[in-house]
Amino acid sequence: MPRSRFDSVDEYIAALPEDVQPTLQRVRGAIRKVLPDAEEVISYQIPAYKLHGATVIFFAGFKKHYSIYPADARLVAAFRKELAPYEVNDKGTIRFPLSAPVPVGLIGRLARFRLKETAEKAKAPKQRAPRASSRLR
Repeated sequence: MPRSRFDSVDEYIAALPEDVQPTLQRVRGAIRKVLPDAEEVISYQIPAYKLHGATVIFFAGFKKHYSIYPADARLVAAFRKELAPYEVNDKGTIRFPLSAPVPVGLIGRLARFRLKETAEKAKAPKQRAPRASSRLR
């Protein structure tokens, strides 16, 4: 990619090679279908979708693949069979080859799962860190 700073997802996709752009538009569409009210932003210089201030899902395009983030252990376990043909690494990345059709349904289900995880996390009571004692001994 020639640019390294993007102001919009449109700019991000337009900076990719022309043959990659339709694939990323399909990925974008699959996510937008599940998250129509999400704010579409650039975060860490890749497309991200935020709801209520929390990032639900990211995607990024590369020379030979595109990736979806984050893929935590719960998501990977829930989609183990469907993700078997794809590379999933321990850093939370799912890689899809550009040479294969876009699994639009799977990407939509991944986005829905991440939406549920994000909502659960937001509802969970915040745990406070223990305070340091103010008394000196």
